[in-house]
Amino acid sequence: MGDAGGGWPDRRSPDQPLPNTLDEVRQQIDLLDSELIALISKRARLAERVAQIKQLSNEPQTSFYRPEREAQVLSRVRERNPGPLSGDTMVWLFREIMSACLALEQPLCVACLGPSGTFSEQAALRAFGHGARLVLEPGIPEVFRAVAAGSVDFGVVPVENSTEGSVSQTLDALAFGATGVAPSGAWAAGDVRICGELSLKIDQQLMARQDARDVLPRRIVSHAQSLAQCREWLDVHYPGVERIAVQSNSEAARLAAGSPQIMAIGPTLAAEQLGLDIVAANIQDSVFNTTRFVVIGRDAVPPSGADKTSLVLSVNNEPGALSRLLAPLAEAGIDVMRIESRPARERAWEYVFFIDFEGHADDERIRAALTNMQPFCSSLRVLGSYPRAVMSASSPNASGGSTTNRIMS
Repeated sequence: MGDAGGGWPDRRSPDQPLPNTLDEVRQQIDLLDSELIALISKRARLAERVAQIKQLSNEPQTSFYRPEREAQVLSRVRERNPGPLSGDTMVWLFREIMSACLALEQPLCVACLGPSGTFSEQAALRAFGHGARLVLEPGIPEVFRAVAAGSVDFGVVPVENSTEGSVSQTLDALAFGATGVAPSGAWAAGDVRICGELSLKIDQQLMARQDARDVLPRRIVSHAQSLAQCREWLDVHYPGVERIAVQSNSEAARLAAGSPQIMAIGPTLAAEQLGLDIVAANIQDSVFNTTRFVVIGRDAVPPSGADKTSLVLSVNNEPGALSRLLAPLAEAGIDVMRIESRPARERAWEYVFFIDFEGHADDERIRAALTNMQPFCSSLRVLGSYPRAVMSASSPNASGGSTTNRIMS
């Protein structure tokens, strides 16, 4: 992460002949493991040196983490991966190495939705690796407040789900600041900006205590959205079992851990943390259910070369205003990835629009397009320009499966 890594020369050595016996294979693996340990340790020492140099230059703390630098390194890992490991697996391995090295420079503090064992915690670990220190907040406004106040370096919040739609609290917090979601809050629109993104596939697990995995439960508990997403599977496999919605998937897992008559639905991480067995894996009805999360911070992110920009704007209240607003993007050949409307806070029956498109706000053609859009807007603000997600939604993660959910946390 950040400068906890570096470029490397392209040293693709020709394939060596493979050993013929099991003993020879194991000997080569042992030698390679020793080389890996030495190389990772050398990388870590260089990360420490980066920290020393930056401290001498009096750079701010968050400069230790460079989202655009991380994206460049991980993209290069994917491009140069010869297999047989998948590109996503190789990227995940390097992200964990980079996270551990960054922790030697300056451990990052990252806020996300709690309690422990939720899908949101998995998303934060996926985004920053296990070298980051997570702060589990009770809600989305609290994550924004912690970032704006500087008590954490970054936050991770859900922004949209492929089946449930947008997360209104996140959009309102980005567009309107504390007044959008928490009147008692203390941050203004613009204090927090988008610094990154990740998309995660939802995998729901049915879990129980080891002594209860083969027993018909009296109840199956989970967050209401998890129960809804697994309705058809439950109808077939547990048709007469009572289903109870609880506050979070973590709470459901704790209930299952406390009673042999209860099974829970939730993420793999919750089962691992409480020592529960997975009775049935990936029981969600839709295989395409995916959540997009955004990383939020206080500082702008420089271009990475493969970026996305998010805007919030309001159009003049006149016929054809929206089509005229979008024309400069089309004329510049800029790919619009998403557009969505939300009710405006100031006036009834008026709307603000959220737009995501390719490119960085510092790019010349993007700057020109934004300038040409201004006459058709009553307001326009860049929510952030940030690297596009490097890993796919179904890529591996540290808890052994794919993640995550909308706001089941």
